[in-house]
This record gives sequence, C-alpha cells and structure tokens, in this order.
Amino acid sequence: MALQPIATTQNGARAAHPVPVVLNGRPLEANRRIPLNLDWIDQVRVNTSAVERRAATHVTRRTVKKDTQAAWLLRAIACMDLTTLSGDDSADRVRRLCAKARNPLQRSLVEALRIEELHLTVGAVCVYHAFVETAVKALEGSGIPVAAVSAGFPAGLNPLAERVAEIHRSVEAGAQEIDIVITRAHVFNGEWQALYDEIAAFKEACGPHAHLKAILGTGDLMTLRNVARASWAAMMAGADFIKTSTGKETVNATLPVSLVMVRSIRDYAERTGFFVGFKPAGGIRTAKQALDWLALMKDELGRPWLEPSLFRFGASGMLADIERQLEHHVTGRYSAAYRHPIA
Repeated sequence: MALQPIATTQNGARAAHPVPVVLNGRPLEANRRIPLNLDWIDQVRVNTSAVERRAATHVTRRTVKKDTQAAWLLRAIACMDLTTLSGDDSADRVRRLCAKARNPLQRSLVEALRIEELHLTVGAVCVYHAFVETAVKALEGSGIPVAAVSAGFPAGLNPLAERVAEIHRSVEAGAQEIDIVITRAHVFNGEWQALYDEIAAFKEACGPHAHLKAILGTGDLMTLRNVARASWAAMMAGADFIKTSTGKETVNATLPVSLVMVRSIRDYAERTGFFVGFKPAGGIRTAKQALDWLALMKDELGRPWLEPSLFRFGASGMLADIERQLEHHVTGRYSAAYRHPIA
C-alpha cells in the first residue's frame, strides 16, 4: 500500500473523503439519522466461537515486510488520534502533544524515508474539553482537527442535559470531532429507543460541521451480541463513527469486538447506502497491532476505510513503537524507546 498525501481544501482543512467511498461496487453517502428499526436490532445474531476463530487466524493470514510495511506504518500514523486523557493533563502537555501531531516523525527519519512531500501528520488530537481551545490554537493552520471527549466521559452517567451542554461548549470552543460515551445500562436493559434518542441528541448538539464518534464501552457490554446491537442503534441515530472504548475500561479494543463492529458497519452500509467510520481505542500500543487492525479494515471494508476520514486509532504510546520500527527499516538497528518521545 503506497501512502498518498492527505488531501486538503484551499483553507488547509482536511478534505472530507479523499477516496470515493464505495463498498462492493456501490457508492455510499455520509451517514444520517434514520428511524429506529427495532427489527434490525432484534435480528442481530453473533456466533461468538466463529468470531473468535476468525480473529485468531486474522493475525496469521497477513504479513507485510520491508517497504510495504513502512508504508502501512505511515498510514497508521495518518489514521491516529494522538490522545492525552490523564488526570494530570496541563496546557503545556497539550501544546507538546500538538507539536508532535504536526511532526510525528523526527526530521532525520522523514528525510531518510524520502517522504517530505507527504507532509505527514496524525489524524487528530484528542483532549478533554478544558484543553480544546489550547489545542485549536496550537494546531492552527495545520488542518489537524481537534477531538473532544464529551458527554460525561468516561462513565457517561451525567444528566443528559449536562452532557448535551458539554458538547455545545466543545463545539463552540473549536472542536471538530466529539467523542461521546453511551449509557451502557440502556444496552443491558434493552432500552433501544432510549439509547437511540440519547445518541440522536448528541448528534444534534454537534451541529452541521462536527463529527460524532459514539463510544460503546465494549469492555462493559458483556457479549458480542450486545456490541453489535449497540452498534446498529448508534448508526441509525446518526453517529459518524462507532468507537470501541474509552481506554479506561478493564478490557478495551480487541480484534473480536472490532470484527463484530466493522461487520455491523458493512451490513448497515449494504442496507442503507450510508458509510460509518470505525475507531478502536485503548490497549493498542505496538506497530504490530497497528498492522493487524489496518489489515482487518482492508479485508472487511476495503480501501476507503484506510483513510483518516473513516478510520482512526485511539492511541498515544503506539507512535513511539512505530517510530522505532521505521528507524529499524532505515538503519537496520532498533533504537531505545526514550529516543522517540510522544510529546
């Protein structure tokens, strides 16, 4: 896979979808809210054993080496939401993160790889609402969007009005993407209308320009069927992305969960003609894992889902390992991790 420059508009912002979004020969449109169809949710079935077998064999079915591997790792950087969501975050830390987002690889490595013309950056910077304005200012002119975690992150248990108000504030501060957390109890109780209405309210609060990523908290949902049903409810409510985890659960992104979610995206696209993006988050820390998830997207959904407009990694520590692998590609030697600080 050759990495192409990230397309931008005249004002430097990211182009929405630089690759036409087509699935099985059918052109797709951006997702929009449709009426809740309870029959679709009731009909969801997941063969857990088959999913686990497929996920286990996935990591042995694809291998990329040398220049091809380097290209895939560069693609992983372009699809990364560089994230800091710690209790001790500060404005200085966010500014350092944004500097890293603008230049994710050391200059010497960029020159050695001969990729100066790519103007490689990460897909977005993800922060708490309190740091949205700081990130927006630090990223000015770069075309890198700011994503804000909202709606009572990470528990998602604040009163609905407070969660909606937080989204409004983040959008007003300049966030172009909003990562919200669903109420997991709606899934446990089969309250699909309540879940749908909640996500629809969040999407409306985003306004016409900000994208909504719906975090399902899959580590809390107990079964793969619950994951699939929650995915369908979120997509029907108008979510632009469905996302696995907050990164705060005991179990975060896994390949079985991701397989269920991307196949839900595929089935939803076939039924409606709408595309939805996917974001695995939490626990993805190595370059090898990045390759596994990229291959999953390529196999299950195709080339358009290898663009940052439709696929993101929620990660931070993974970038350092990717840098180490790329330096090994160039020099034949592995460098110490401390030589590749995230920020």
